[in-house]
Amino acid sequence: MTTFPSLDFGDISSPHWTNGPKNQELTLSAVDYSLLTDLYELTMAACYVSEGVEKQKASFELFIRHLPEGFGYIIAMGLAQALEYLEKFRFSQSQIAALQATGIFANASDRFWSVLTEGGFTGDVWAVPEGTAVFASEPLLRVEAQLWQAQLVETYLLNTLNYQSLIATRAARIRDVAGEQASLLEFGTRRAFSPQASLWAARAALAAGLDATSNVLAALQLGEKPSGTMAHALVMALSAMEGSEDQAFTAFHRCFPGASLLIDTYDTIAAAQRLAEKVNSGEMHLAGVRLDSGDLVSLSKQVRSLLPNVSIFASGDLDEREIARLKAAGAEIDGYGLGTRLVTGLPVNGVYKLVEVDGIPVMKHSSGKVTYPGRKQIFRTFAGGKLTGDSLGLVGESPRATQPLLQLLMKEGKRVQPPETLAEIRRRTAASVASLPTQTRLLENPVLVEVKISDELQELTNKTWRR
Repeated sequence: MTTFPSLDFGDISSPHWTNGPKNQELTLSAVDYSLLTDLYELTMAACYVSEGVEKQKASFELFIRHLPEGFGYIIAMGLAQALEYLEKFRFSQSQIAALQATGIFANASDRFWSVLTEGGFTGDVWAVPEGTAVFASEPLLRVEAQLWQAQLVETYLLNTLNYQSLIATRAARIRDVAGEQASLLEFGTRRAFSPQASLWAARAALAAGLDATSNVLAALQLGEKPSGTMAHALVMALSAMEGSEDQAFTAFHRCFPGASLLIDTYDTIAAAQRLAEKVNSGEMHLAGVRLDSGDLVSLSKQVRSLLPNVSIFASGDLDEREIARLKAAGAEIDGYGLGTRLVTGLPVNGVYKLVEVDGIPVMKHSSGKVTYPGRKQIFRTFAGGKLTGDSLGLVGESPRATQPLLQLLMKEGKRVQPPETLAEIRRRTAASVASLPTQTRLLENPVLVEVKISDELQELTNKTWRR
């Protein structure tokens, strides 16, 4: 087994630091933002201070090396939380004391602690608006700040943009396949990677085109109305105690007359037949039913024949490919609940790389991970409302008939544009996807949009490589 050398930080759980876990819930609040980082961000910052270069101006760009397999584009998302984080980023005296108590920074300059407590983030941020389709190697965001600040914020920015961009892209693809008329609900809270991730997933899904989320906290915090149906447990519990599935339906419908009923706990078609009798006799006004298992094509057709004026909602490990299959097979489904496959899946491998420091363009030469130097801009070209191509160039270039995508959103640590609403981002997502070439929107073997490198950027790359 290969072993790798590492710094020996000793036993940081020893009594000189703490008498045990201080927060076993591992919850997160804004006051914790500065410590939610990888250790090497702090050790690098300490080294910068030791060398006296911590306040040199640096530019880092966050971009995606390669699109996830089978994806023709990525929808940029997570910027709102990134900007909020940067606005609230600062170190408290208690956090400084906790870092000092680890012993890790014993050889760091005393000035390191002064730098950390000087204040918050004071840099500039350029980014593409949320809901914009982007491609590999294109910066979603650029941070221009003092070197120590720009370095320390890497981990959190990658966390929120990588995850929310993944969810937003899946949601946009699902909406693209399902069509504008389909009702799409986000059901992923129990499958998201953490409680925090469930909030971000709900937000990204709504911003990218889904209609509602079952996550109550996320919905209320976002000013939205939560939406959901019922679970098999209610049907089984009330059936056992009150005598039948029909009594369970009646009880739930009495409390929530507009809600859909889950009808596949026992015999889906038998339940639909009994509900049809009640609907046809005028005993019940039924808005919708949900199918969560079985052959959704066959079941939905049979249910539609029994309940022709009732919306049919499907759930159960659905994604864009399964929805496409169901539609191609003629399934009679009006809406879908998206959970596991929406909030998990292939990761977005966004990276955050230094491109300029102290006015000097820099690049990475590592095999397979070469980066382009200098501060960059994405220039997009349209014809007849359709995207015809992108070029990656340097800041300061102004190609004719192109639209620059990165916008200045934060200046000296303060926002220069008001936060956008979910509705605004949702409209941009829909327009951005609609503008893509049809072949780029394919679920299988999409044709990638070519991103050209400008002559100026190529010249700088060659010059920097030689240097």
